Amino acid sequence: MNDTRNLAALKPALVWKHFAQIVRIPRPSSHEEKIRKYVMDFAREKGLECKEDAAHNVYVRKPASKGMEDRKGVILQAHLDMVPQKNNDKKFDFTKDAIDAYVDGEWVTADGTTLGADNGIGAAAILAVLEDDSLVHGPLEALFTATEETGMDGAFGLKKGLLHGDILLNLDSETEGELYVGCAGGLDANIVFKYAAEPTPARNYTAARITVKGLKGGHSGIQIVCQRANANKVLFRFLNAASASHDVVLCSVDGGGLRNAIPREAEAVVMVKTKEYEAFAKELKAYEKVIKAEYAGIEDAVSIKLKECEAPKERIAADVAAKLTKAVVGCPDGVQRMSVSMPGLVQTSSNLARVVSDGKSVKLQCLLRSSVNSEKAALGEAIAAVFSLAGAKVQLTGSYDGWNPNMESPILKAMTASYKALYGKEPAVTAIHAGLECGIIGSKYPKMDMISFGPTICYPHSPDEKVEIASVGSSTTSWSIRCAIFPKSSALWKPTRSNGSSLSIPWPEAAAGLTIFRRYRSSCATPISSANRSSRSISSTPRNLPCRPSRRVTAISSSWAATARCTRW
Repeated sequence: MNDTRNLAALKPALVWKHFAQIVRIPRPSSHEEKIRKYVMDFAREKGLECKEDAAHNVYVRKPASKGMEDRKGVILQAHLDMVPQKNNDKKFDFTKDAIDAYVDGEWVTADGTTLGADNGIGAAAILAVLEDDSLVHGPLEALFTATEETGMDGAFGLKKGLLHGDILLNLDSETEGELYVGCAGGLDANIVFKYAAEPTPARNYTAARITVKGLKGGHSGIQIVCQRANANKVLFRFLNAASASHDVVLCSVDGGGLRNAIPREAEAVVMVKTKEYEAFAKELKAYEKVIKAEYAGIEDAVSIKLKECEAPKERIAADVAAKLTKAVVGCPDGVQRMSVSMPGLVQTSSNLARVVSDGKSVKLQCLLRSSVNSEKAALGEAIAAVFSLAGAKVQLTGSYDGWNPNMESPILKAMTASYKALYGKEPAVTAIHAGLECGIIGSKYPKMDMISFGPTICYPHSPDEKVEIASVGSSTTSWSIRCAIFPKSSALWKPTRSNGSSLSIPWPEAAAGLTIFRRYRSSCATPISSANRSSRSISSTPRNLPCRPSRRVTAISSSWAATARCTRW
């Protein structure tokens, strides 16, 4: 393809047609009006029932094909918002500007910003299924949830009784060739240091800006296992060490961004005695070498620089600055515990996502995740203790449970069997240390059978985000989305009747009310990049690391649900 920005020329055409439109629509969290309008205008144009609920979820229903009315209903689900992250030197307004997406070899990525394939490619796939009238299917519903990235608002606001389907396919996972059956839970720690600003020294001090940048960042659940550096921790570690030998006046700080992204950049304006400035600068330069050595092979582009700047008139109160520095250094961050029952899976983690001053206060935000509720609570208490001792006000909010795996799930069995029939091996069955809406939706619809899947997306929640083109149109993604489709030539299958009787099921061609449309098989049969799958295995592959081999265990522990409960975020 000559035009690298002509996404609509990619295959499958309907999916990429919609994704090409979606990336042009501004849709950061809490600014989703235009993307909701796009979906509803599409539905009305196709004559489909659609509505927006009080939580700003968009719901679309497509009647079953003739003769397929008695199939189990299938719900296709994705969220409409995206994470707005950009490189520091990129001028971009996520509330107004269109994402500049382009083809880069085997991937689609964006110029200096997040791409929004999380979860725009899932939304595009749902719209493609709704648009294709050649597909023969049972009752179809589409649920486009609101403001997932900053609090799961749409999922929390979803009302009972709105959805009629029996099976939910969540399209928000990011490793092709894997089926997700569980996720972690989350908790927010919101921290505030209040202070009365003090005047800065009038003379004999030099003002400078310390800038930490060049870090990879990424999704704070998916990529926390990568042991990447946290810009906030890197910055305050130096401030704490330098304060032992210098009078470091902390004037302002601005580190990190979104609560669910590992901080890539942080900066602080400080003042030091002019006669000590040269020594201070040398110490920072030496510190940069230390960080590069510690994170060699992980953060090779890290940059920690010092540049003189205009002296501010006010500083953060000295006692607050000192306590803040110590508390940030002592705050738990990163992986806290790995799962014993699922080797390779992070069990509990914390991300010190944001540290920012505004002249009256310093606000911090941590996002805690765990697949064990008690550990999540204990970690929250530990972080609260650190900052409370430092004089800050701490609130622990937004706690939610996750999604416990059901290894007897009919949809899991159906999709695993169909995948094996197509590719000669079983897909990896995985749980994830990140947030999927399945846990929250499942609490409102406890009898609903759910599974999650998606194409390969690298580095979500960062400007390096990219989606693999082949994975969108082949293997798991194309195959799984068409689980709502029935070939006209197949024997009709009816779900179990209320009296317990049922008709025979042509397995694996149809199960749980799902059949793969034969005409897609040739396009789905391309080899997948994942390693050979072990039978009935649980994979703990981080979904942000699709380019490295999956790690799996050969059997699921019978005590997994009790010892590593999949709670969410």
